[in-house]
Amino acid sequence: MTQRITVVPAAGRAVPDPEAGDLLPAEGREVPDNAWWRRCQASGDVTLQAEDDVPQPAVSEKTTKPARAAKLEEAQ
Repeated sequence: MTQRITVVPAAGRAVPDPEAGDLLPAEGREVPDNAWWRRCQASGDVTLQAEDDVPQPAVSEKTTKPARAAKLEEAQ
């Protein structure tokens, strides 16, 4: 599996995303960690977003419990 990184375009830059076929959005995007994005980073077109800065999807209480435990709770 290919490593992935999150990149954000530098201020005032329009950076093409060859995988998606469009421009990198201002909020950034998760992309493959490959030579293309490393060259963009080296030239100052994008910056890497730290993993701590990447918003994590919300996890609801229902999705954290095993299906069997959820069924047992509903039965009670």
